Amino acid sequence: MNSRRIIALFVLLESLIIVVAVVANGFSLTALQTVTRFSGRLSLLLFSVIFLFHHKPETLHGWLSDKFYLLFAVVHGIHLIELLAYTYLSQAQLIPIRLAGGFLAYALIFAMPVLSHWMNTGRVSAGQFYLVQTFFMYYTWLIFFLTYLPRVQGKLPNVGGNYAEHVALLGWVSTMLGIKLASMIEFKKK
Repeated sequence: MNSRRIIALFVLLESLIIVVAVVANGFSLTALQTVTRFSGRLSLLLFSVIFLFHHKPETLHGWLSDKFYLLFAVVHGIHLIELLAYTYLSQAQLIPIRLAGGFLAYALIFAMPVLSHWMNTGRVSAGQFYLVQTFFMYYTWLIFFLTYLPRVQGKLPNVGGNYAEHVALLGWVSTMLGIKLASMIEFKKK
């Protein structure tokens, strides 16, 4: 798919999330929290596709575009803006270790489109890129896992959403790793 079209589609989806949240909750902090939560879910959906199919670029190019890292950076960048706005307006207490981990994840997310372009133009070798890509994939997966684990444990009671939702999302993130490991084992058998 054309990269501009798919980016526009995901920006439209982000806009729909905002509209639905405002219709349901008015212009309120609750609406912003809802927007932030569901924007994060959209990012997880997109990351899931990239995580599970990054070893099949032709599939990702067909479904998303050849600039799927740029798409993820745009979508998760929108989520970051919403998250920062909600954190500021709600005066939420920041947890330094989570902040540091998130900062590194966002740095990787925003670096991947650039590194991908550099690999395609020869500025970075394929080996160097694949090393960073592997770290990016598993580190970002870990951040998603650590996003939902404390919610399931009840350690972040004011984040919104319900227990069943958090269990389902943690289950999905865990299943993603299981699928990835199973495909790696199958690949090594061949």
